[in-house]
Amino acid sequence: MYELKTLLPQFDIKLPTCMYDLKNVSLAAGGATAGDTAQEDTAAVVKRQDKVLQQLEELKAQLGKIRASLGVRVCGKTIQHTTAYQNGGLKEVPLQDVVVNGHPNFIPYALLALKNAWRDLYTIDVKTFTHSTMADIGPAAREFEANLAKVPVNTALPKINVTLIWKNCEHTEMISSPTMYVPIYGEVNIIRYLGRIGPTEYRYENSPLCNEIDAVLDICYQLLRCTTHKSQVAMVRLLDKRLQQQQYFGGQQMSVADIGVYSSLIRMPAITDKDLTPALLAWRKRAKLVTQI
Repeated sequence: MYELKTLLPQFDIKLPTCMYDLKNVSLAAGGATAGDTAQEDTAAVVKRQDKVLQQLEELKAQLGKIRASLGVRVCGKTIQHTTAYQNGGLKEVPLQDVVVNGHPNFIPYALLALKNAWRDLYTIDVKTFTHSTMADIGPAAREFEANLAKVPVNTALPKINVTLIWKNCEHTEMISSPTMYVPIYGEVNIIRYLGRIGPTEYRYENSPLCNEIDAVLDICYQLLRCTTHKSQVAMVRLLDKRLQQQQYFGGQQMSVADIGVYSSLIRMPAITDKDLTPALLAWRKRAKLVTQI
């Protein structure tokens, strides 16, 4: 056959050092058998695994020291007070403290309404802070903070800690996980979340009025995003149709739907008593006795 000349010049190729070397498994390599090679590989893997586990234990011990130095409670988390029957047999898990970022122009009145409504059932301990992006939170937000502080914290009741941070943000958002930044946007959706972990009397997922309550909360979500007075009044008319002849939006008892509607109307100063129907005016008087806002 014809001999082909080398097209490329000779280079000294340096193999990378960042990769594992594969052992020669050939039977002729040094007289070792395939079984001996497999045993050596298994022993090496076990040794590396033991080393990794030891490093993880050391890291766990370091994290424990950091928690202790920061004063973070490991076993003092609030426990979700539900029974196996109420939560479908799921195992009870600790509730993480939640953080709510809100703008002083869009005060989450639902936190105060829930705190008052659940006064004898459940405790929402709200602490407020001001972010560096806010020079002044304004008189309305300061009054809101003062009203939150007036509601006592009952340590004998189930409790969840809420940190409210006044921040220059576009939407009210809630962070429920300390390890992942997965926000829940909108005050209405925050009400849904708190309604799921709050007292049994306000959990509506297993209620026959579940879809009705969700529909009312959806109307509140749209109401807060209306840009014209005409569209706001149209949403109010939808709320009036949902209320009908009931005492509350959830039937004859207060529900998270009433909390959502009450908070939304407070945040819409353009909606006056003239825009509300007699049924809504009567409902607002009843709701005010519970929310105390």
